[in-house]
Amino acid sequence: MPGLIGKKVGMTSVFDADGKNIPCTVIEVGPCVITQIKKEETDGYNSVQLAYEEKKEKNATKAEIGHYKKANTTPKKKVVEFIGSTDQKLGDKLTVDIFKDDTWVDVTGVSKGKGFQGVVKRYNFHGVGGQTHGQQDRNRAPGSIGASSYPSRVFKGMRMGGHMGAKTVKVLNLKVVKIISEHNLILVKGAVPGAKGSYLIIEK
Repeated sequence: MPGLIGKKVGMTSVFDADGKNIPCTVIEVGPCVITQIKKEETDGYNSVQLAYEEKKEKNATKAEIGHYKKANTTPKKKVVEFIGSTDQKLGDKLTVDIFKDDTWVDVTGVSKGKGFQGVVKRYNFHGVGGQTHGQQDRNRAPGSIGASSYPSRVFKGMRMGGHMGAKTVKVLNLKVVKIISEHNLILVKGAVPGAKGSYLIIEK
């Protein structure tokens, strides 16, 4: 199985064998249920659909309830499709045990939304000029955004103020520091995108 669905718990730190303090992100991974298996003969490609975290039946549509009943499970909140084939069967549960210590994983999540931000916060601009020399309200301004008579327009891709964050971010090659199977927890070295409680996709 190429990966699982999880939820960000928070950050902590652990000491390694040499006494070095390692910053880690705690992720609750699984248990995930296989709710659909697609095959190349019938669907044109191989993939496995996983579902994670219980959802009240009153909040699910009839189509969803019927879909989960095929896998002999209850409705779930998060569903992700992983490309690739698997030896498991429909309805099987997958836990954090598919990962091992001292291996490497890729983690995908949605970064924290910052709303509308100016160029200083969004692109680390320094502003126009300093506090003196007649500058009054230019400290966090973007400055010039183009020429005048030619080309008489602003080029696409100009760095300006706008919506920041809330984007899908994938962090590659994070080391698995520790696995706590009894609590479905995995500790990875470093930071992962998203706020506490947000969903993550952890891939081998």
